[in-house]
Amino acid sequence: MVDFVDRVTTRGGPDEVPLEDRIAVFDNDGTLWCEKPMPIQLDFILRRLVEMAEHDPQLRTRQPWQAAYTQDYAWLNDVITAHYRGDDTTLKVLAAGVLSGFAEVTVEEFEAQADTFLRSARHPTLDRSYLTCSYEPMVELLKYLRDNGFRNYMVSGGGRDFMRPISEEVYGIPRQRVIGSGVSLAWRDDGPSGNIIRKPEADVVDDGPEKPIRIWNRTGRRPLLAAGNSNGDIPMLKFSEQPNRPALRLLVLHDDPDREFDYVAGAEEALELARDNNWTMVSIKDDWTTVF
Repeated sequence: MVDFVDRVTTRGGPDEVPLEDRIAVFDNDGTLWCEKPMPIQLDFILRRLVEMAEHDPQLRTRQPWQAAYTQDYAWLNDVITAHYRGDDTTLKVLAAGVLSGFAEVTVEEFEAQADTFLRSARHPTLDRSYLTCSYEPMVELLKYLRDNGFRNYMVSGGGRDFMRPISEEVYGIPRQRVIGSGVSLAWRDDGPSGNIIRKPEADVVDDGPEKPIRIWNRTGRRPLLAAGNSNGDIPMLKFSEQPNRPALRLLVLHDDPDREFDYVAGAEEALELARDNNWTMVSIKDDWTTVF
């Protein structure tokens, strides 16, 4: 990492990259913070689905309310793993419930609920607050890049509006540099200032090939550095490659069952590409003295 940054920032050097082109993009779940036994946002959503099932018993026999109400985390994990393997059959079922959970609330109301959850809820197995589930070495890396003129972006399959309340506090990434999935929005002229309302339909799912498209839409540039941990990050990692310019692709390997988790499901293709193309692989077990 240090060698790469030295190459692209040494003034007058053969590989110097101008400040405006020093773009670094990072996946969030499993790259910047913990994503097991389920993504943090999924916990937030499941609690809302449980509330809905408590008010309407008929929902308890339908997915995804059934899985939320009975705490069937195996079903939920299978949905995520199948998605990373290219099968979105059950993801569509989960998405239908997710979209209905926060329909017709204002964007400010949703953000306030997300902020409260992230500051109060705890990880189900690590016994720590969610705000302390970010990876310390990655937070250090983000700061190191900022200090060397990089602009860091979060590019996540998770919800843009879920991450924005805490992105700068946790990662030093301002909210306008958070690129993520989102629902359709509508303007409601219902007072002196009006409101933006969340609709029960998806706008964009920021994963796989959508990631480089969204990066280009936001920045108008290929990133110089891209970091991820799953098959869904492959297009973003590939997008950082550009002729006659250095690039760094970084893949986080989850192989530490004692301090975090040990899994490769949903990352098999990414790991194979990393080995074949000499991408930088970071072993949590071997490379990180401290995890959280």
